[in-house]
Amino acid sequence: MEQQREAGQLGMWVFLITEVMFFGGMFTAYTIYRSFHPEAFAAASHTLDLTLGATNTVVLIVSSLTMALAVYSVQVGNRKALIIFLVITLLLGLTFLGIKAVEYSHKFEHGLVPGLGFRWEGEGHDPRFAEHAHIFIWIYFAMTGLHALHMIIGIGILSCLIYFSWRGKYSPEYHAPVELSGLYWHFVDIVWIFLFPLLYLIGAHVH
Repeated sequence: MEQQREAGQLGMWVFLITEVMFFGGMFTAYTIYRSFHPEAFAAASHTLDLTLGATNTVVLIVSSLTMALAVYSVQVGNRKALIIFLVITLLLGLTFLGIKAVEYSHKFEHGLVPGLGFRWEGEGHDPRFAEHAHIFIWIYFAMTGLHALHMIIGIGILSCLIYFSWRGKYSPEYHAPVELSGLYWHFVDIVWIFLFPLLYLIGAHVH
């Protein structure tokens, strides 16, 4: 059993490393384009809703705490607490996606979407400035959309954990799925911790 647990942890860490490399490529692209077009990126960043972004950051930080408490609960054999904390984590994940959906809807209403529907009405009406702002919007949707996809997968995993926890499958002797799912959830939260300042706060530092 211990060997299986160690093998599972190794597999999860390998998977997370590949995910870091994947997101790392996107962060690199963002950094390069931002260095070339700092004013346009700052102006496009001002179109994001800082309040919604900050709220989602708090939601995910709290969800990391409840996920950690779920792992602790299963380690000490408290099944009731395990289920409660998993459900709270699930609800926080759904809250995050709901807020993100609201934010996306605002972008569509104002034409701030990648592709032919893009409409720039902000500062810098020079066509090249709008093109550079469009690049920011592309990166914003690519990064946050991919992150949201990871959140949806995480919510699916949490749903399975809740079901099997309710069935009494996990115990202090066997709880590897809960631990590994916790690693995945923390990774997704950490990615957002990097995305939030990069996408939402750069407007305050570039003039």
